[in-house]
Amino acid sequence: MLININDQGSEPLYLQIVRQVSAQIITGSLPQGEPLPSIRELARREHISVITVQKAYEELARQNLIVSRRSKGFFVADLTKTSKADLARAHCKESLEKPVRDSLSEGLDLDDIVQIVKEIVGEAQQSPQAKEEETD
Repeated sequence: MLININDQGSEPLYLQIVRQVSAQIITGSLPQGEPLPSIRELARREHISVITVQKAYEELARQNLIVSRRSKGFFVADLTKTSKADLARAHCKESLEKPVRDSLSEGLDLDDIVQIVKEIVGEAQQSPQAKEEETD
């Protein structure tokens, strides 16, 4: 499990963990049943508080992305393709909500916003990273 924590950004550290781990689960980089690092191990590795990691793991468990097994640790939950798609849609909606509202308040209409989203998707699909992921 790869995590990239940025303590200089505005996003809380625990949410960075939640976002990155959930993305890895949804894309299948972290397959079902995969053990996660212990809370202490991840805290030590990332040089962050145990409480921060615990809060992130609690949120991931609340979202049913991970499960805790007594005396064994945390593991990736068994998710169907449908539930992964639903989670991806929910994350997308959550991420787009503020920018869409801001764009509407700045005078853009639905057609403008849809066109911008199409441009972003087109650019993302043409990026070297997107092409790399296609071949994996």
